[in-house]
Amino acid sequence: MTTLVLVLLGVLLVGLVAAFLLRRRFLLSGLGAVTMWLRAPGAPRWSVGVAWYSGETLLWYRALSLSVRPNRRLCRSQFRVDARRRPTADDLSLPDESVILTCRTGAGPQELAMDSSTVTGFLSWIESAPPVDR
Repeated sequence: MTTLVLVLLGVLLVGLVAAFLLRRRFLLSGLGAVTMWLRAPGAPRWSVGVAWYSGETLLWYRALSLSVRPNRRLCRSQFRVDARRRPTADDLSLPDESVILTCRTGAGPQELAMDSSTVTGFLSWIESAPPVDR
């Protein structure tokens, strides 16, 4: 009986790992998909995820999750980049070559970190938003 339980637990664990890896591969395979870290200003921890930006929306999916729904949905027309900086000693979980953008969004202030090679494309996407009538 215990052997059957151990085999079932092993199969379940392999299934969860496979689902996790397939989800991540699917998320990163889309056009405009980049690895992006996210945190609210002043929060102690960064959350790593995959961001898809196209059209009018940035969809951010937590990397360590099996959910198929985005954790954050940010509208491009409400996005403003206030500052840009390199990681400091407080940002130990980020790669050294990352760039941190301090932003204002419709969901409140956010800090986004991404590889320096993806910043230009991301900023071009934000700046190409159509003008908003106020």
